[in-house]
Amino acid sequence: MKSAPFSYHRPETLAVAVGTLAAFGDEAKVLAGGQSLVPVMALRLGRFGHIVDLGQVGALRYVRDDGGSIAVGAMTTHAAAGRDPLVAGSVPLLARAIPFIGHFQIRNRGTVGGSCAHADPAAEIPVVAVTLDAEMEAAGGAQERTRRIPAAEFFASTYTTTLEPDEVLTSLRFPVWPGRSGFAIREFARRSGDFALAGALCAVTLDAGGRIERAAIGLLGLGAVPVRAFQAEQAITGAAPRDLDMTETGLLAVADTDPPDDVHATSAYRRRVGAAMAAQALTAAVAEAQAGTGATQEAADG
Repeated sequence: MKSAPFSYHRPETLAVAVGTLAAFGDEAKVLAGGQSLVPVMALRLGRFGHIVDLGQVGALRYVRDDGGSIAVGAMTTHAAAGRDPLVAGSVPLLARAIPFIGHFQIRNRGTVGGSCAHADPAAEIPVVAVTLDAEMEAAGGAQERTRRIPAAEFFASTYTTTLEPDEVLTSLRFPVWPGRSGFAIREFARRSGDFALAGALCAVTLDAGGRIERAAIGLLGLGAVPVRAFQAEQAITGAAPRDLDMTETGLLAVADTDPPDDVHATSAYRRRVGAAMAAQALTAAVAEAQAGTGATQEAADG
């Protein structure tokens, strides 16, 4: 199929892009890579009178150290973020999640901001943002305002965010985890490149005595938005890893989830897989923290 007719806009500055969105309101839609939007339009699952392509807004394509956090411009491609040494050294969880995104063609065209703005709960970048308590920066409005939105408040529902119609997502800021930290992602998909049926991302920091000082567990594919397993995080914080039953922790992580039933898997099956992925990811993250081989640790020691 082919998309319904639309007017195409390709601004070269953020100001012009925001102005175009304001001018056309609900009839306008941002194109930020197009790996999800283009198929939606081609299948006529969505119709928009005006497409605002951000591909020429070079100011939205960067990775930089903001002091305690790493800022990634919204139009930075998955591939560019995945091979950036600053991302690998300071936000290992993001670097490790990127190879799970589709195929290399998708990673070469898709963008970090586009993935978050699309808000697919089975996508990797949104759950990385939620797991690490990232902040989203948006710009827009008649006064060209900017604001920061905690990742936990950014995703409203499936394919829906709290961005205003005249706002553009401009960057993501990922906090850097210092100290003896470990990171891991595990997910299960029917085929390589498919969206995962369920998955888990884990980050842990150990204190001087080897106990878990800080933990974050994010789940994908198990709800309408990326999910944080706060109950499991609280249960393991302060514990010695040798005293943990990882299988039980995985079950606790998914206890409050309500995964969808669809043609790919039942809700119960997704929950079962999610528990296993959480247990595996937590085991790997703890082992890395204990060994001191995490990318953050290497960067600090280097």
